[in-house]
Amino acid sequence: MQFRRRTKHLPMNALVKMTAIALIFVGEAFSISAQLMASKKAELSFTTQGGFLIWMLIAGAVGGVLLVAGYIVGYSRFQNIWIVTAISIGSIVIFEPILAAILFRQLPTLGSGVGLILGICAIIAAVFF
Repeated sequence: MQFRRRTKHLPMNALVKMTAIALIFVGEAFSISAQLMASKKAELSFTTQGGFLIWMLIAGAVGGVLLVAGYIVGYSRFQNIWIVTAISIGSIVIFEPILAAILFRQLPTLGSGVGLILGICAIIAAVFF
């Protein structure tokens, strides 16, 4: 007779879904950071950007690979591309204003704040309903 231990771990399906969400979030963060940092550097001058733009290209490529992996894993688990798309758009809405505020030291406008709140609501609605 075999006994199964009861554990309080998440089911594998939920863990894979959270992995897909994390891949998309981190991929978007890498891509957005590369875009914003390159535009911040371009604000200063175009003449001294050689090596910097290569690093931003690498960061964008890493972000792209993470996004593709997140989409693959997300679609395989959620079985609905619209849920994965909502997660991606929601992560952009969350990260873009935060990273822009950090890098450019500008506060978001009222519309950006509303967009942030709606992005969070979109992720919650897409994943849990």
